Amino acid sequence: MQPRLWLVFSVKLAALWSSSALLQTPRSLTVLTNQIAKVSCEAKTLPKTTVISWLRQRRGPTMDKHFEFLASWNPSKAAATYGEGVKKENIIMFSDITRYVLNLTSVKLEDSGTYFCMMIGSPQLIFGTGTELRVVDVLPTPAQTTKKTILKKKQCPVPNPKAQKGLTCGLITLSLLVASLLVLLVSLSVAVHLHCLRRKARIRFMKQFHK
Repeated sequence: MQPRLWLVFSVKLAALWSSSALLQTPRSLTVLTNQIAKVSCEAKTLPKTTVISWLRQRRGPTMDKHFEFLASWNPSKAAATYGEGVKKENIIMFSDITRYVLNLTSVKLEDSGTYFCMMIGSPQLIFGTGTELRVVDVLPTPAQTTKKTILKKKQCPVPNPKAQKGLTCGLITLSLLVASLLVLLVSLSVAVHLHCLRRKARIRFMKQFHK
């Protein structure tokens, strides 16, 4: 495949995008450096002799966003065609009835990007759903789940029946003591008043007797 052909692919990609016939798995993939990255492309509604090509769009804001032609696989001939500058020893391709597989061996950080399978339809180009490959030196650790702090509701203190009973008894006793004290005071006042009246009467009687 000529370089100008994949330039046509990149120009027509936005207008002729169609992924109904080609489904890729997985949607995203994280692989350690020097490991193997495996991408599959399903073509169930297409002839078994369909030639599938693989394109890559590199990651990063500073990277060139054009689509690179990596290789194509012809199941009829069981042969691969590679793009310019592609290391053939790092790409393994094969087909299994309707499934086309791309294996990238000894991946490097610069291999990170989005990989698309593609076929030349009539008259349009048909693209797969895309697989985002991320090559890292160290696998990210899963985020630890934080335990939610459960706040206990403050419960109102339950009144103690015994305390209430003791308080009621104390009030009754106090009331009785106050009532008794009032009775004593009244009785004392009456007694004093009667004593004064008797004394006055006695003095008056004595005065009358001595006249």
